[in-house]
Amino acid sequence: MPINILMPALSPTMEKGNLAKWLKKEGDTIKSGDILAEIETDKATMEVEAVDEGVLAKIVVPEGTADVPVNQLIALIASEGEDPGSVQAPGASASSAPAPAAGAPAPAATPQQNLSPAGGDAHLSYARVDTAPGGAQPAGQPAPAAKPNGQGGGRVFASPLAKRLAKEAGIDLSGLQGSGPHGRIIERDVKGAQAGGAAKPAAAAPASAPQAPAPAAAAPAPKPAASGTALAGGMTLAQVKAMYEPGSYEEVSLDGMRKTIAKRLVESKQTVPHFYLSLDVELDALLALREQVNAGAPKDKDGKPAFKLSVNDFVIKGMALALQRVPNANAVWAEDRVLKFKHSDVGVAVAIEGGLFTPVIRKAEQKTLSAISAEMKDLAGRARTRKLKPEEYQGGSTAVSNLGMFGIKNFQAVINPPHATILAVGAGEQRVVVKNGAPAVVNAMTVTLSVDHRVVDGALGAEVLQAFKGLLESPMGMLV
Repeated sequence: MPINILMPALSPTMEKGNLAKWLKKEGDTIKSGDILAEIETDKATMEVEAVDEGVLAKIVVPEGTADVPVNQLIALIASEGEDPGSVQAPGASASSAPAPAAGAPAPAATPQQNLSPAGGDAHLSYARVDTAPGGAQPAGQPAPAAKPNGQGGGRVFASPLAKRLAKEAGIDLSGLQGSGPHGRIIERDVKGAQAGGAAKPAAAAPASAPQAPAPAAAAPAPKPAASGTALAGGMTLAQVKAMYEPGSYEEVSLDGMRKTIAKRLVESKQTVPHFYLSLDVELDALLALREQVNAGAPKDKDGKPAFKLSVNDFVIKGMALALQRVPNANAVWAEDRVLKFKHSDVGVAVAIEGGLFTPVIRKAEQKTLSAISAEMKDLAGRARTRKLKPEEYQGGSTAVSNLGMFGIKNFQAVINPPHATILAVGAGEQRVVVKNGAPAVVNAMTVTLSVDHRVVDGALGAEVLQAFKGLLESPMGMLV
């Protein structure tokens, strides 16, 4: 029996991927560990590794194909003793993984793909929950017949955004088939039902009763100008374009990264109850220490210093230590619980053309400032060339976004779920303050902590910022 090769999920946000290139051709012998293909995700280009042996008998999805759904059949391997020429792709099911036969045992539950694909969750120190609250189908039990999500009295699995949209539109979620992971109903399912006119069904009439004619006063059909995919604010593409003179603009199609950023930020602002805390941090002691440390950095034979610390390096270390001092805030939201971490894994926003990455400095509280500086330079460089591995930008318990280098004095960053906090860092500048009853000039910057109120309350968030302020204003503590 041939071995199916399916489109893998290479990141927690991946729903589709582009099959960029096949590195093996039909008829090639495949060994475990061989690189089969290159897949473009929303963030990077990744390699697909073979886990089985045999002969690549059939390539179902050719290279260059875009938007291939996760778990779609992309190729078949003929196993040992099987004639590769006799292997054929399923006719009607070539676009999806073969369904189990009726009455066949359901496969054992597999881990949710919300962590690094190579087991990169070893740095996380919390109890991992792999199944939805309703529980996985027990191994060895027959798989139930396919039904729309929630029919038959079962629980409806839907994202918070999907539930809210369905409630506003009067759509019964139990009648929808989810297209998200494990059949979960997501935003696009509700919007698709809304566009198709789905609504809460009325009680079914008896089978023997004749069907009543449709009432004459039916709901008006949508206007042609309003056709198309709904955009922000409920406007369609046609409606937006109608507001501007033809030829006065250029249409720029969204790539996978931009689509993912847009989707995740909309979901964050709609589903995460943000609140914001701001304070000013004096930098004179930090700037003096930074100058002293950089001046004392060892130099190579060409006179190049081994490191050069930036203010952002101090910010990363300060945020990591602040979360250690306020451990209840070192947490993330996980639907029906929070995950509290032992270490401070700090994400750092890095702007690239067309979007951004947030690579993560793991266990930042344990690393020296020079180690953080070197690691950040490496991660930022590879982020700009889209060479980061998923485990290098997934996870983390908080993030730092620094726009001070662009002269921005103050801003509020959007939380990156499941994080509970993100620190927005403004520009350092000279300011006049009152000290001991007299005006004085100090170097200072404004920082704003965006907080998920489900995880961190106001007083707890204030404790984090006070701890951060104390560390940056007395920075010698970060050297020991």
